[in-house]
Amino acid sequence: MTDPLRSEKDLHVVQVSLQELEEVLMRIVGGLDIHRQQVTFDWVDLDSGEAKRGRITPADRVGFRRWLGQFDGEVEVVLEGCTGWRFIVEECAAAGAKVHVADPAEVAGRRSSKRRAKTDPIDARQLRQLLERGEVPESWIPPKVVLEVRERVRLYLDLLEDKQAWQHRIHATLFQHGVPKVDGKLLAGGRAEHGRDDPDLSDAGRDAVDTALRIIAALDADLTRIRAELIAFGRQHPGPRELAHEYGLGALLATAVWEELGDTRRFSASRQAVRHAGLDISVYDSDGKQRGRPTLTRQGPPALRWALYEGAVHAHKPTSPVHAYYTGSPGGPARAGHDWRWPARSPVAATTGCAPSVIRPGSSCPASHPSRW
Repeated sequence: MTDPLRSEKDLHVVQVSLQELEEVLMRIVGGLDIHRQQVTFDWVDLDSGEAKRGRITPADRVGFRRWLGQFDGEVEVVLEGCTGWRFIVEECAAAGAKVHVADPAEVAGRRSSKRRAKTDPIDARQLRQLLERGEVPESWIPPKVVLEVRERVRLYLDLLEDKQAWQHRIHATLFQHGVPKVDGKLLAGGRAEHGRDDPDLSDAGRDAVDTALRIIAALDADLTRIRAELIAFGRQHPGPRELAHEYGLGALLATAVWEELGDTRRFSASRQAVRHAGLDISVYDSDGKQRGRPTLTRQGPPALRWALYEGAVHAHKPTSPVHAYYTGSPGGPARAGHDWRWPARSPVAATTGCAPSVIRPGSSCPASHPSRW
């Protein structure tokens, strides 16, 4: 038979151990303000009331991992979705801490209306207070596969923009020396090679053209490789494959839309997706008076607008099933001398024409007609 006194003693020891464990474990709620040189933190222990502010330097994985390892218990932090959030989220996930990524614009809109000095500690404290009140404007945290594809798409656009910049530099150099213009696109059909052999081009100008051509050749090699990888992904993954059914979106553009738009289940209405892309219309309106033409807000990801813009360009081609709508169907945008076009602000605006917009005077906001985009 077991000794009842011994059993009661063991039970008391277990209860004491559990109380000690509860006293050791902490429930930490904190806000993080990220910068390239340091991460400013502001955390509070909800059980003991202990609070602490400071900086993590340098702002890298090792330093943040060491800072996060000091806590034994439940940790929940929030940070803004600016550059640097990825490694913070990954380290928190590896340590079992709960992390929130807040929308920077929404956070800025919830600051006090009083004009007070804005500092890193104040920003970290505001984030922590929003988390305590359960008012964090959540941003979607993409999985790793989306982040990897997103990095490749944005690298592709950066290289494409650099290539166009060097093309324009060649164009400017040839024009500066009065080299005759050749019809066709820049660098197409030996445009630059023709120009560099012109006797009016100085030695320095020829060296500038040769250097630009070598850089463009290197950029073309990387562009070809990355483009092939993105197209291969778009043809294999079910998400881009489904988007590619929309006319104008091939494997490349569908992949860009898929990774930038993300999980559409977080949008409760189609107009939210339009606003996320930065394609909603902004009009300055004060006391019933409008000033200036309606413009696109362009507040969303540039890569997403680029992909949708290029898709709309294809919709203007004669082979497009919606070509009649874009060119002059009843109620369409191209009517009676009106030429409503999107501003050419995409990374490839220099090499593609502007597709006519669906916006016309007196029409409703495009957010209410998402199918037209």
